[in-house]
This record gives sequence, C-alpha cells and structure tokens, in this order.
Amino acid sequence: MKRPNKSRQRERGSTLVEFAIGATVFLTVMFAAIEFGRALWVHNALADAARRGARFAVVNTAASSEAVKNIVVYGDAAGGATPLVNNLSTANVNVTYTSFGLSGGTATVSITNYQFQFVLPLVSTSIQMPSYATTLTAESAGLIPANL
Repeated sequence: MKRPNKSRQRERGSTLVEFAIGATVFLTVMFAAIEFGRALWVHNALADAARRGARFAVVNTAASSEAVKNIVVYGDAAGGATPLVNNLSTANVNVTYTSFGLSGGTATVSITNYQFQFVLPLVSTSIQMPSYATTLTAESAGLIPANL
C-alpha cells in the first residue's frame, strides 16, 4: 500500500478556500452589475416620466396639477394603485406653469428627492437620485390652466 504524500496532506481543503474566494468575487461582481443595471433603468424611467408629465401638461391645459402628477407616477390621469417606478409618489413630483396665456407659456414637471433602494443581499441601502426636470412650451394656446 502506498503512503500518501505529505505535501498532498497539507494541501487538503485548499480547493475549498480557493473556491470560496473565487465565488465571493464572482458573486460580488454579478450583483454589482445587476444593481447598476437597475439603477440605470430607474434613471431612464424617471427621466421619461418627467417628459411624459410635461407633454401631458402642455397638451391638456385644462388638466389639474394632480392629474399631471398622476400621469407621472401612475401613467394615468385618474391615478392608480401601483406606481410605474417603485417608491415614486406624487409628493416627489412638482408641476409649474409659467406665463400661460393666449401667446403660449411653459410647463415644467420635475421629480425630486427620489430614493433608489438597493436590493443587494446583506446590504440594504439607498441613494438619492438626481432631480429630473422637463420644460415644454405650450401647444394649446388660448386655454389657461385651471389651477393658476
């Protein structure tokens, strides 16, 4: 019977340690890529929501600020139960009309103080996203918004 080599006995378990280190690095990079992708999607969704709200505000000048906020958050002027972007509420949305009248004017829709929530395993933190604002020139000249 052959006796085991002493150098082999000292290396027992080293494969498990190497795997643990490699798996930790791999999983960290994978989760970081997923979270970065989610953050980029939320960034684009918030920018699009501000554009959608500003477009609705200038085309539907008879609509209230609350209807514009509902368009931004829920995609429907009547409101809804589930926001298009998680944790977005009408409190994050500001609607400002400037110089609306017969000769035109502008509508500005901004989204502020949105907190992006990470869902990393073992690390639950959030970051504040930048403010998103869109200003468009009125297209329905002749109507002054009801809330002015």
